Amino acid sequence: MQFPTRVLISVSFLISLLVFSSFSFCSAQDYIIGGGGGGDDDDEAKPAAPPPEQNNCNGIFLSYTFISREKELPRLKNATAQSWAFKSEALILNAGSTELKAWKMFIGFHHREILVSAAGAVVMDGSDFPVDVGNGTTLAGYPMTDLKTSIETAGDINQIQATVELTGTQFGIKPPGVPMPKTIRLANDGFKCPAPRRRGKRTMHVCCKKDPKFKVKAPKKTRFFPRQNGDLSLTYDIMQAYGNNYLAQVTIDNNNPLGRLDHWNLTWEWMRGEFIQSMRGAYTHTRDLSQCIYGPAGQYYQDFDFSQAMSCDKRPVIADLPADRKDDDKVGKLPYCCRNGSLLPTLMDESKARSIFQLQVYKLPPDMNRTALNPPQKWKISGILNPKYVCAAPIRVEPTEFPDPSGLQATSTAIASWQIVCNITRPKVKQSKCCVSFSAYYNDSVIPCNTCACGCDNTDTDTCNPNAHAMLLPPEALLVPFVNRTAKARAWAKIKHYPNPKKMPCPDNCGVSLNWHINSDYTNGWTARLTLFNWEDYPFEDWFTAIQLNKAGRGYENVYSFNGTRLPNIKNTIFLQGLPGLTYLMGEVNGTNPRSDPRVPGKQQSVISFTKKGLRDIDILGGDGFPIKVFFNGEECALPKEIPTASSGHHSRHGFMLLIFILALTFAFITDRFH
Repeated sequence: MQFPTRVLISVSFLISLLVFSSFSFCSAQDYIIGGGGGGDDDDEAKPAAPPPEQNNCNGIFLSYTFISREKELPRLKNATAQSWAFKSEALILNAGSTELKAWKMFIGFHHREILVSAAGAVVMDGSDFPVDVGNGTTLAGYPMTDLKTSIETAGDINQIQATVELTGTQFGIKPPGVPMPKTIRLANDGFKCPAPRRRGKRTMHVCCKKDPKFKVKAPKKTRFFPRQNGDLSLTYDIMQAYGNNYLAQVTIDNNNPLGRLDHWNLTWEWMRGEFIQSMRGAYTHTRDLSQCIYGPAGQYYQDFDFSQAMSCDKRPVIADLPADRKDDDKVGKLPYCCRNGSLLPTLMDESKARSIFQLQVYKLPPDMNRTALNPPQKWKISGILNPKYVCAAPIRVEPTEFPDPSGLQATSTAIASWQIVCNITRPKVKQSKCCVSFSAYYNDSVIPCNTCACGCDNTDTDTCNPNAHAMLLPPEALLVPFVNRTAKARAWAKIKHYPNPKKMPCPDNCGVSLNWHINSDYTNGWTARLTLFNWEDYPFEDWFTAIQLNKAGRGYENVYSFNGTRLPNIKNTIFLQGLPGLTYLMGEVNGTNPRSDPRVPGKQQSVISFTKKGLRDIDILGGDGFPIKVFFNGEECALPKEIPTASSGHHSRHGFMLLIFILALTFAFITDRFH
């Protein structure tokens, strides 16, 4: 039987198509399974080409890419109030020839962002997620803290580059707008970053290079990062290491002459499931054994007796032991321990400027060998009425050296050491913990602390005005609590013909207030009187205050009821503390008749004398006699915005100069008219 030629050609074409299609299918399946189909280099999958700006960067290349976002509940018509869940990615690449240690990247968020997670990094100030980053935030690498160079790794991208996957919430900017940060930059010292450049709407990048003008003392060549300077330095030293546990020692050093902590609380976050079995020199505030038994530790250590475990919290809160445990055989007998959390400046007592405690830490798989050592992250430390400290991420440093425990003239070193540096931040407006009032012999009104100087979060603002100026007071009103000042303030305003609003200003809400009073002013010198008021229920032991004046501070002579000295390293600053036997600033107590008399604050007072010798143009009445900064126990106190004058109740610090300027202009105008 014969087939037409056209039919044979069609059949042949179909057979060929089936054969080659099957072959291609098998080849593709073989590639997926075998990963290369015979090992030909040309058949291997090639990575996407990097952006051209990255190849041209001889330094540290950073980029930020906005990936996506979607509306969150509730759905609102107001675009500004609508929240959006966003995803983005930050990249940092070492494209230079020197290793980048402990990388830090600043991202200038400005759309009220709330960061929910950052895979590959931690927030520098140790904040827990979710964290408000609407004013920008600095991220530190974790677990990859250092970025090696391409030269020493043969171009291994996994060792020279870190990627941070960000998820969070932001507000405003409805589509098609893209909520990009204002800027990105490298936050490590010694680098200069130009303004970032945009590539499209969703990506920005910058190449940061070493600053040739940045000079740093050449550190001793070591394998690890040089130790950093900071207001507070914490060291995490591994003293002993075993397969599933290790002994660590934490040392806290106060390096700031005005820094201080009272009843300190230290917290961090375990990143790899660790738990604290025991401690010496400190304790944790909570001891929830159920977290040990029902958590990852209990699943691995099934026969372990957790009844003696100190803490299985992921974020334990650690406190210093009281002084009566100092010589306890089980939890005490450590140098620099057990002072109830007091950490003083070295100027007051060098032996009380350091705290030490030890802890036995148990690990979980896969870290079950003695060299798998990882410090906790997200360190935070705080005290009672003390400055706010912001702590950086731990950096690996040269092992700490200790005197040999045998007593011989030898040194022993820690197995591994990490340093955490914390620095004092200046309090924001209405977030101070102490405040100052001003008064003077030439004016019978007192300018009290600012309204809501220490916040009004717990104040019913329906009954008072949180934004009103504080009302001027008679001097005796400073001796009573704010709740007892209303009648005095209204009566004084009526006598002096001052404004008398229906809705009174809110209180300052500060636990401690100070009054600075100009006592006298004469040809060769002047005097001031400082009074401290404690409105808290508890006393302040070993209190101190520091007064920073402008040029008049150089004339400090003497203080009569306090112990005072002029600080050499801080310009025009006087350091004051209680005399022996007067180191306690007592707390507020009931009046003589609690039913009718107001409560009485604890207070101390002293006169301070100054000379004008060698100082030109000192104008005490014009404002030179009032401090520009006041500190109490390390915390910077809120100052009034105005000062007393001889002519009126109060005026702005800049009002006098403005008056002179106006008079000069007036004189010039009149003179010009007559010419």
